[in-house]
Amino acid sequence: MKFQLAVNLERLDDSLAMDDVARHTLEMVQMAEDGGFNIVWAAEHHALEMTIAPNPFQILTWWASETSKVRLGTAVVNAAYWHPIKLAGEAAFLDLISGGRLEFGLGSGAYQREFDRMRPGLLQTDGYKYMQEMLPAVLALWKGDYAHDGEYWNFPTSTSVPKPLQANPRIWVAARSPVTYDYAVANNANIMCWPFTRPHAEAELYKRQLDEAIAKHGGSADPIFALMRHTAVYENQKDRDEAISAITRVLGQFENLYRNLDDVKNGFPKEIPLQELEGREQYEPTMLEQNLMFGSPETVIEKIKIYEQLGVDEFIYYASMGLSHAGQKRSLKLFCDEVIPEFQQGGL
Repeated sequence: MKFQLAVNLERLDDSLAMDDVARHTLEMVQMAEDGGFNIVWAAEHHALEMTIAPNPFQILTWWASETSKVRLGTAVVNAAYWHPIKLAGEAAFLDLISGGRLEFGLGSGAYQREFDRMRPGLLQTDGYKYMQEMLPAVLALWKGDYAHDGEYWNFPTSTSVPKPLQANPRIWVAARSPVTYDYAVANNANIMCWPFTRPHAEAELYKRQLDEAIAKHGGSADPIFALMRHTAVYENQKDRDEAISAITRVLGQFENLYRNLDDVKNGFPKEIPLQELEGREQYEPTMLEQNLMFGSPETVIEKIKIYEQLGVDEFIYYASMGLSHAGQKRSLKLFCDEVIPEFQQGGL
């Protein structure tokens, strides 16, 4: 089992200064590198303070200059917002200046609100079509001269400048639906999945969809299967209560965006009260603590072992959940000191 960190520049309100947020995020990345994490991920989102990430390559270039060995990934680039030539070049440039540390993650987008601003008229549910056309174009541009005549992009013979330092950067696809698992396996991409706050059965569903896609394509594919959960490691009731309160607040804002209510002021989504949420049993404290990667180091170790038995190859520690900066660092330190050693060679 290997470990990856997803962390955002995050503000849930204007009480946090941006320079403090930036400094904290970088310190989390450096802690992850020192603590044995394999990859750190940067997202792409627009006009939202809870995920400040207008260009993941800019974030990763910054992290590259302040780290030395941890790999640097996009989780994920929204294909519909990019042109293939620009995306190929920016990704390759990051790989070049980071010494070959690029992990290229591509996805179809999360919020209709962002599509309404970045690609007006495009439904979020159709974003996967852009991803499916984008990936082969980028791969071809990395190899050399290539002309594209597709449904969404057309351009004459061109190439990526620069080329990636790695001969074949690893490709990742954010997958939930069977069609995306099928596409990822067919295109030799690795998988990152996120069951949100749903029970373990959701992770089992994703693994089954992956297995079915592998079987459909001859059974020889062996993609890395990575699973993400919000994570909080704690040793006392006070820190547990802080984590539950923080994630509940974030989920209230997330539901606002996910349901496209468009109640956002100055980049801050209004929090929907728990009692107004459909399927709110998923947001009850006991369910959150059970379903998410929450708990003592011993509890978290046991939860990860369950995912390991399921066939998860790498666990993505999702750190951004509205927790205080001090709380995020306490949790990450416990994870590095107490959890990761159990899964390294010689661990129990």
